[in-house]
Amino acid sequence: MCFANIISSVLHYLSRHSYTFTLPIFPILSSYFKNDIMRLLHTADWHLGKRLGPHLRLAEQQAVLEEICQIAEAQSVDMVVVAGDLFDNNNPSAEAIELLYKTLKRLTRNATVPVVAIAGNHDSPDRINMADVLARENGIIFIGQPTDTVPIFDLATGIRLQQSTVGFFEITLPTVPFPIRVLHTAFANEVRLKEYFGEDKQTSLQESLARKWETLATDYCNADGINILTTHLYVLKQGGEVLEEPEGEKPLNIGNADALYSHSIPSTVQYAALGHLHRCHDVGIHQPVVYSGSPLCYSFSEAGQQKSVSIIEITPGTLVHQTIIPLYSGKPLKRKTVYSFSEAIEWLEANQNSWVELTIVSDTFLQTQERKQLYQTHQGIIHLIPKVLEDAEENTTMKEVNLEQDIDTLFKDYFKSRHNGQEPNDEIIHIFHEIVNS
Repeated sequence: MCFANIISSVLHYLSRHSYTFTLPIFPILSSYFKNDIMRLLHTADWHLGKRLGPHLRLAEQQAVLEEICQIAEAQSVDMVVVAGDLFDNNNPSAEAIELLYKTLKRLTRNATVPVVAIAGNHDSPDRINMADVLARENGIIFIGQPTDTVPIFDLATGIRLQQSTVGFFEITLPTVPFPIRVLHTAFANEVRLKEYFGEDKQTSLQESLARKWETLATDYCNADGINILTTHLYVLKQGGEVLEEPEGEKPLNIGNADALYSHSIPSTVQYAALGHLHRCHDVGIHQPVVYSGSPLCYSFSEAGQQKSVSIIEITPGTLVHQTIIPLYSGKPLKRKTVYSFSEAIEWLEANQNSWVELTIVSDTFLQTQERKQLYQTHQGIIHLIPKVLEDAEENTTMKEVNLEQDIDTLFKDYFKSRHNGQEPNDEIIHIFHEIVNS
């Protein structure tokens, strides 16, 4: 075995047996030898510009993208895939756009590492493709539509995209001794996807995608190179867990839309990099089909999730090795239920650096001054949910309503009937009078 292969084998062994690889010799030695292993960083669902309630989280996003860049550099990755939902809406702010471009450019390490970024259901395909000409000069490949054909290019740094067709390209790198083939399907709804693939309305989305991907894999993918797929669609393991879409996310699984199952992915594809679901999860059967998850918790349904990126090691014709590297930037989202006002104050004081959904269970409604004190105690309260306990001996019998009473008495009777005999306080009566008078 030649010295280069010995070094490569040692580095491979060390990287596979360490959760986060920090030896400074690794990037130094790697720069002298072509790797017999391709190292891919998979991330998705950045949602740049997303708010949590009234709070803009751009500073947290800057911090976590900085963390991802540091991981990519420390791990000496050969390629990066961002699998959709780059922005949170189709008209992002100038600050969100600037953050995206600067981050992707840094990930290319001066156009030596290709970065593939596809559109998700939150993105405008035209906006994603807008900077494609300039982006390619820096090693960034934007894909906005499932029908996109990436133009051929050859950079002075040695990155060469040498063949391309609709939904597929092949790229070679100076650090990797074999070609890398990428099947790509940016987000489109079911109708548009069938139209793109030339299918009639009776053909299921499952059949359309399976046929398209299999044709591309048959024509271009073999065991002489690396074969990956990236898409931003709702993919499940048939017979497995039905994964819930994130709270507040634009749903892809609507009505009678076809389910898309991971067994539709061709067997020659070694790794499928998914976007859309915000929890890291593998839905594959024959190969890893992985949602990398979002880099930050974006809704309280994600509270407590450990966010991460995936480092994938691939060699031609073999199974891949996945290392999940946790991310620590950004405030945690916390859901808490308390049973008294004093308990609420105590918990809020102890959990300052977080975004909060707080439920207060009691037998009376919160007073205005109590609400004010809660918000003054913690600046990160997003949802404050008062929950009044029901009377265990609630009277369920029908009661005749005396319509000859004055409107205040009618309202009080109605309020008591809806809240188990609880009298409305002065604040509620005042609000009721304002509504009536308006």
